[in-house]
Amino acid sequence: MTIATLAISNYRSLRDMVLPLGPLTVISGPNGAGKSNLYRALRLLAATVQDGIVAALAREGGMPSILWAGPETISRAMLRGEQPVQGAVRQGPVALRLGFRADDLGYAIDLGLPTPQSRTMFGLDPEIKREVIWHGGSPRGGAVLVDRNGAAVRARDEKGRWQALPQPLRPFESMLTEYADRQAAPEMMAIRQRIRSWRFYDHFRTDHDSPVREPRVGTHTPVLSDDGRDLAAALQTIREIGDAAELERCVDDAFPGSRLDIANQDGRFSLLLRQPGMLRPLRAAELSDGTLRYLLLAAALLSPRPPTLLVLNEPETSLHADLLPALARMIGNATRHSQIVVVSHAARLLAALEQQPDSQSLVLEKQLGQTQILGLDPLDRPPWNWMAR
Repeated sequence: MTIATLAISNYRSLRDMVLPLGPLTVISGPNGAGKSNLYRALRLLAATVQDGIVAALAREGGMPSILWAGPETISRAMLRGEQPVQGAVRQGPVALRLGFRADDLGYAIDLGLPTPQSRTMFGLDPEIKREVIWHGGSPRGGAVLVDRNGAAVRARDEKGRWQALPQPLRPFESMLTEYADRQAAPEMMAIRQRIRSWRFYDHFRTDHDSPVREPRVGTHTPVLSDDGRDLAAALQTIREIGDAAELERCVDDAFPGSRLDIANQDGRFSLLLRQPGMLRPLRAAELSDGTLRYLLLAAALLSPRPPTLLVLNEPETSLHADLLPALARMIGNATRHSQIVVVSHAARLLAALEQQPDSQSLVLEKQLGQTQILGLDPLDRPPWNWMAR
């Protein structure tokens, strides 16, 4: 169920991005190349199953803020510097498009602005114009299994015939959140469950006042929260129902001779780290930012309920360079259960990740404001077709 191809069109600097993904994909590039845009676009795609893609776009300033700000087309003469970059009369509709193709199914969503005839004060909110689920390489012909066009949704039955689904959709509703009929559209359920399992971890708080450093009521926590506040409970869950031996190995790999422990005082869990030469264990409040961040990443990567896709944005933050090889090994081992994307600019981590099995490295660069993959020949670009409105 790994994602083979990710496609993004007209999101900030990602004017026309189609990139291959493998079991472990490492995204790097200089500041301003578009790494953060790629990470945000993936999070937007995940928001389709949480009924939040319109709200997420609004938080970024709405469609006018996030759309590609350059010309609709860039000629070869512009790329060679023989012609100045200039706009022209728009030929196509205003569109933000996101999609992916996995081993079995593909999904794409097309968002645009309300039509001039729409009587609404929410004129800057995007509307979902098209959603498609297909089987195979591209959304063409008989490969299309579910098709949402405007308010109408149709799905193929067991004999391949189109059947209209009864409930029309509002422009801000995704079909992935509004339909739950396993018999009428099982592919929709499959895509929804897959995207729901995706996880994103970005800049854990490890400052003095971080909730990670405080004792918290502990409950079974197979999935670490986004901010890591339930770290102690997540680590104890790994010790009880996950791979406790792998957790011990990862801690020893980074901090030789050290051992994790979890204290339970009236149901409130506290993290303890026992280190060689110390007469007492160190509490979470006493740990360095780097040590705490490494343990947070361990809890995310060793989850007893592994996601289909795990995205780490700059996991090297606050980590000492000597910890990066251990982190790379931990990430490499996690690919046995999850597809992983790492966005980073730490040279030592990048070098260590490239040594992991099934790792592929994509370096981003900018040319005339648009993000591109360095060294990717146009003929090697994964095939991709957007459905017309």
